This record gives sequence, C-alpha cells and structure tokens, in this order.
Amino acid sequence: MVNVTNRPRLEFILSFFLVVTILIAFRELPNHDFVSLDDHAYVTENNRVSEGITVENILWAFEFKGRGYWHPLTWLSHMLDCQLFGLNPGMHHLTSLLLHIANTLLLFFVLKWMTGALWQSAFVAALFALHPLHVESVAWAAERKDVLSTFFWLLTMGAYGRYAEQLGFRSYFLVLFFFALGLMAKPMLVTLPFVLLLTDYWPLGRLQLGQANSQGDVKIRPASVLHLVWEKIPFFVLSALASIAIFITEKIGGTVKPLDWPFLKIHVANALISYVRYIQKMIWPSRLAFFYPYPKMILNPLLLKAIGAGFLLICLTVIIVRAGRKHPYLAVGWLWYLGTLVPVIGVVQAGSFAMADRYTYVTLIGLFIMIAWGVPELLARWRHRKVWLAAAATILLSILMVLTWKQASYWKNSQTLFEHALEVTSDNYVAHNGMGIVLKNQGRIDEAIVHYMEALRIKPDFEETHNNLGFVFYHQGDNRRAIEHYLEALRIKPGYVKAHSNLGVALERDGRLDEAISHFSEALRLQPGEDTCNNLGIALFRKGDTQKAIKQYLNALCIQPNSVGAHYNLGIALEKQGRIDEAVSHYLEALRIQPDYVNVHNNLGILLERQGRLDEAIGYYLAALRIKPDFEEVHNNLGIALFHKGNVERAIYHFKAALRITPTNVNTKNNLEQALTALRQAR
Repeated sequence: MVNVTNRPRLEFILSFFLVVTILIAFRELPNHDFVSLDDHAYVTENNRVSEGITVENILWAFEFKGRGYWHPLTWLSHMLDCQLFGLNPGMHHLTSLLLHIANTLLLFFVLKWMTGALWQSAFVAALFALHPLHVESVAWAAERKDVLSTFFWLLTMGAYGRYAEQLGFRSYFLVLFFFALGLMAKPMLVTLPFVLLLTDYWPLGRLQLGQANSQGDVKIRPASVLHLVWEKIPFFVLSALASIAIFITEKIGGTVKPLDWPFLKIHVANALISYVRYIQKMIWPSRLAFFYPYPKMILNPLLLKAIGAGFLLICLTVIIVRAGRKHPYLAVGWLWYLGTLVPVIGVVQAGSFAMADRYTYVTLIGLFIMIAWGVPELLARWRHRKVWLAAAATILLSILMVLTWKQASYWKNSQTLFEHALEVTSDNYVAHNGMGIVLKNQGRIDEAIVHYMEALRIKPDFEETHNNLGFVFYHQGDNRRAIEHYLEALRIKPGYVKAHSNLGVALERDGRLDEAISHFSEALRLQPGEDTCNNLGIALFRKGDTQKAIKQYLNALCIQPNSVGAHYNLGIALEKQGRIDEAVSHYLEALRIQPDYVNVHNNLGILLERQGRLDEAIGYYLAALRIKPDFEEVHNNLGIALFHKGNVERAIYHFKAALRITPTNVNTKNNLEQALTALRQAR
C-alpha cells in the first residue's frame, strides 16, 4: 500500500509518465501538414479564421447560419492559432496535442479525486492517451472540436465533484458554466448530464443503491433520485437546445437527409453493428481509417448481423447491470459507453460514413473504467497479482504506444492518409476522391481522373466527385464534359455552392453569360463568397454592365479586403469608366498584396503612360518583364513608352523582342516600322 505522504510524488511521476508517452507516440505530429479533408473549410481556405481574432470574426463565430455544428469556441480556437502562428500546420497540430495532454491529465486527476484509486485512474488515463482510435481526434486539425470539447467535459466533471461535496450555488454555477462552454465547442456534450447521473451512483455515491458509495477524496451526502434528476434540469434543457440547434444546422447544410422506412432500417441496423464494432476495434485496433464506407444495402444479411449485435448488446446489458449492484463501476462504465454514443451512432444519419474513430474519444472512457477496475478485482486471488498486472499493463501500453505512433504517421499529409485508407478499406469512394484531388494538385491529371471515375463507379451520386471531375475537364479545355458533371452534381445536390460557382465559370467561357450570372447569383444566395462575387463581376463586366460589376467587386473586397483578383478586376472596370485615379489606387493595392502580379504592372504602366508619367510607366513595364521576360504585350507597350520618351533605339529593341514572341502581330510591326523611320530621319 502506498504511503499517503508519498502520494503527491507518485502522482507527479505518473503524470510525467503520461505526458512523456504521449509526446513519444505523437512525436512527428508537429511536422505534419494540413489535409484536404475539412482542414480547408476550418482553417486554410476560411478567410474568417485565417485572419485571426477580430471583432467581426468573433461575431461571425457566434452566428447561427447553418455552417454544420454551432461551435463558436472551436472557431475561436482556430482563429487564435492563426493569430499566433499563421497557417503553420505544425503549430496548429501542436495546440491539439497540448489539449490531448491536458485532457489526459484532467481525466487522471478527476478519476483519482472521485474514486481515490490512484493506479486504476492512471491506467484509464493511459489507455485514453495512447489508444490508436483516438489518433483521429488529435492528428486531424479540423477535429479540434473533439479535444477542446473534451477539455470542458472533464472540467465539468471535476467541478461537479466539487459541487457534490459543497452543494453551493457558486459551485453549481461553475459546473453549468463549463458545460455550456463545452457545448459551444462541440454539441456531443449533450449526453454529459446523463454521465453526471451515473457518477452520482458511482463513484460519488450520492445515490445509495446496493453497495454504491463514495470511495474518493470527496465527502458526499446521499440524495434521492428525484432530487438528483431535478438538480440537472438546467443541464438537460441546454442539451435539448443544443440537440435542436445541431439538427437544424445539419439539415440546412444538407448533411441530414430525410429517411424513409427502408433506409431507417438500414441505419438502425448499422447503429447496432457499430456498437459492437467499436468494441472490437478497441480490443484489436487494426485497419483504422479516416472514413468507413456505409455498408452496401443488401438488407437481409445486414439485418441478420444487426439482430445478432442487438441480442449481444441486450445480454451484456442485463448481465452487467445485474453485476453493477455489487460492482457499480461495471454498470457505470457500460452505460457511459452506450449512452455517450447515442448522438453519433447514426440512426439519424449526418453524412455517409458507417462509423468514425473520432466518436470514441469520450465514449471509450466508460469501457476503460470497466477494464481498469474489473481486471484487478477479477484477479484478486492471484498470487503476485500486482506484479502480473504491472507487467501486463507495461506490455499493453507499449504496444498501444507503437500502434498510435504508426496510426499518427498516416496523417502526415493528404496522400499518406488517402493511400492508407484505400489499403485497409474497400469501396472507399471518399478516399478515391481524395486521391484524385492530391494527384490533380500534383499535375498528374490522368491518374486523378482514374480515381475520380472509380469513386463514381462505387457511388454514382457522389456530388463532390462530379464537381471535381468537372473542374479537371474545364482546365483541360473540355467545357462540354465539365458542364455535364457540374449539372449532375447540382441534380444530386441542388444547393451545392461550389458546383453553382464552377458551372458559372464554365458557362461564362462558352459565352452563355445570362446562365452564368444566374448560377453565380444562386451561389451567392446560398453562401456569400469572395470568389463568387468576383466571378459574377467578371460576367457582368463582359455583358457590358460595368456598374453592377463594380458593385460585385466591392462586395468581394468587403468579404476579403486582400483579394488580389477583386482589386485587379475593379481597377479594369474603373478604368473603363474613366476613373483613372481610383483604378491606379486599386492596381497599387493589388501589387502591395502580390508584388509579382505581372498583369497589374502592365496595366499600371498603360494608365501612367496615358497620364504622361512616362518614367513611372517604364518602371512598371520593366518590372513586368523581370517577372515574365517573354510577355509580348509588355515589350510592345514598353517600346511605345520609350519611343514617346525619345529613346528610339531601345524602343526598336523591344518591338523586335515582341515580334520574336508573336511574329504576326500587325500593331507591333507598324510600331517597329514607325520607330525605324524615325531613327533613319534622325540620322
């Protein structure tokens, strides 16, 4: 038995051990990149987030506009990272890792304080820290909401233990406050009031049934069931509001789809099977992937599996609850597992995945509690029990640490993530689509198309792949096939903003300006965006409606003041209206943001030359040629400016350079003849 005076030192040693093992298992995480799997929506391509902390961005974070989860604290945490570290992916990953460490230590100390069991609490924390199923929540930047919400989950539990001891308004308010913050990080905390009721039974012992009693350092007075439930009414109200909010926002976003009875049967069957599969993956964590495709809808075999899984779960529940009167940690751990999975088990399907590793981040704590308290009690009569348990724990945690390190390595970048998913799963259309994006970005277009086609073979109605194929065909110059795929994406998902915007671009290339304007306008109605405003402005400008085009460019700049394209296009539109000084101002702003924008240098040179500011114009032309030496138009414009300046020989040099690039340009030939004539006359 450990001497009480040595407890603080031992707690420090165990805490140090937990931190070190996490750092070893996740040691490569700060070197990882963002992945093309929601990280763009949460960080890299989200202008609100990447700009950092501002008053406008804080207000945006708290808006209720159907952007999926309503989780303002998660948005703010990403903004803070961008404020401090910019778009350095390693530092964003480091923040998530630090939160995982904090969660591990909180879990250790909260359990130890509530139960008084040092070694069991440490073992639960170690399993939580090192289990490979938890890698997704830590290594995926977009899943910051998991580690952040769990931080507040554990703070809520710790504060609740203090409240159970003191029963004061201040301590009660602190519990409610942490709970509200957790809901604002991720609404999965809706099940936490249920977990608090479980802790009333064990380990706090507020509800005296059988042998349940307070075992830890918390001194508790018993209470009735009615009192304990009534006490948590505010928590259940907040959970209900959060549940309604998430359902509404997911429905607005189109991720929750209406279910008819056959599909509902499939989802219920998958939910029962997933309960068992999560346990299997906890025991044997192999073939883990970021996405598990939904099972093929062959109803009879699926229902047979579901019936078997349901029967197993019912039997286990009956056995464990009966045993829970004598061993309360068993009932609490099992009900923790069953209850906390309810919001994400997939009966109401948000998305097309069958299950997800990230959903185990909190739920497995219940099963870990059952193991940590149950195994030592099961082996109570063994000789040298402590030695055997210590050896087994050391071996198990060592294996888990290696598996976690390996699983984390797959999150190094998008390519390693998608390649691994294709290796360990079958018919993974999301991974094929992701590989297509990776290969497209590497310029390996033909290989990208192969993966896109495979994704559509598996799931013909996958709107994202249709959009991505359309994008590839557009950039290959095959506008007809691009438009076909964009239209198919919109047939499947009429509110698909990217497809509307991309279709508008393709239609504009075909000169179908009215149709393009219609799709750009619909995209803006669904989701205002800088690129869409800019593209709508271009279409309006081409149609001859310069004033409306200017309005859209200004809208783009309201959304993103540093939009180079909007500044450039606005400069062109203002120039057409004769507002030269304003046009020059926007061109200069575009160059401040992107100094190597060669077209802006050229346009500035033209405007300054018209104003008679030849030296400045020549300077911008020369800058353009330093960036792009073979820019025929700039050579010609520079030749004209030099000719007007009186430097005929240099003008001739640049006219000849322009003709070497484009020998058939009649205007340049005329300019050269005029310059040669002037040179002969001067001699």
